[in-house]
Amino acid sequence: MAKILAVSGVFIKCKDPEGYRKWWSDHMGAELTDWGTLEYLPDGKGRSMFAPFKVDSDYFKGSDERFMVNLRVDDVATLIEKARKGGAKIIGDIEDTEYGIFGWFIDPEGIKIELWQEN
Repeated sequence: MAKILAVSGVFIKCKDPEGYRKWWSDHMGAELTDWGTLEYLPDGKGRSMFAPFKVDSDYFKGSDERFMVNLRVDDVATLIEKARKGGAKIIGDIEDTEYGIFGWFIDPEGIKIELWQEN
């Protein structure tokens, strides 16, 4: 059965991503990855991350919000279809990459949701 396994990440647009990352590292003790994300392994399965992006990033395309939520799931294709049937606006095609399978949609509140299925 297709289901959400965890909130995997919160991505936020900011004016100074480098400065924002540094603030979290210097003041909150967050460890930066080579990608520039702040990641955690709370359950030992997959990553949880907080990732700043440039304000003009088109990774959030389709939504006017300053943030996007990434959900770790077990079946991207089925959940994208469920979202479509529920009236969500599907963004682009499902992508199978070296990092996993990804799909995107805009939820009823206008928030971009990224689904991620680990390889």
